[in-house]
Amino acid sequence: MRVVIAGGHGQIALLLEQQLTTRGHAATALVRNPDHFGDVSAAGAVPVLCDLESADLDSVASYLHGADAAVFAAGAGAGSGAARKDTVDYGAAALFASAAVSAGVRRFVQVSSVGIEDADSPEVDASFAVYLKAKKAAEEDLRGRDLEWTILRPGRLVDDAPTGLVTLAAPRLPRGSVARADVAAVIVELLSAPGTVGKTLELVNGDTPVVDAVRAVL
Repeated sequence: MRVVIAGGHGQIALLLEQQLTTRGHAATALVRNPDHFGDVSAAGAVPVLCDLESADLDSVASYLHGADAAVFAAGAGAGSGAARKDTVDYGAAALFASAAVSAGVRRFVQVSSVGIEDADSPEVDASFAVYLKAKKAAEEDLRGRDLEWTILRPGRLVDDAPTGLVTLAAPRLPRGSVARADVAAVIVELLSAPGTVGKTLELVNGDTPVVDAVRAVL
């Protein structure tokens, strides 16, 4: 299986690339900074220079041609302004999904966020609300496309060692954290789990082995 990953130098993406290549799959990572090529190559993926904030549809689609699946794992990141949350967390996601359609790549996993339902709550910090609204818009855009999509909403991301144990279910799960490596492991399983197509799933660390957790939502 060849997987193209948007946001290929992100923390989850690098872990995903490692796990895919360890299992004998091929990963292509779209990155916006050539200085990051070394990290991506060390993770086992093929780096491609592509800034989704400025790229056109045809160029992005060209990187997806012949792939078996696409994963959107990009994000503007902490400290970015409202404009970049819109252009990355929503705009880049929509462009990448459009490119997948154009290239004929059916399987599509999008990394989103818990808390989408609270995007308009006055109790949510204003900057975080912008982020949630962008993720919400990206989800709504993806649901309207003719793709075999799955939306994954991780809880609070931490850099702890992987546990291999998670809780994966339809919204809304109680709030919790999840190790980035465990998020990557779940994505690997979702890519080959067609029974999760059309599902929106939330994820936190829990008591169920990753493989069993994915099987349970089929």
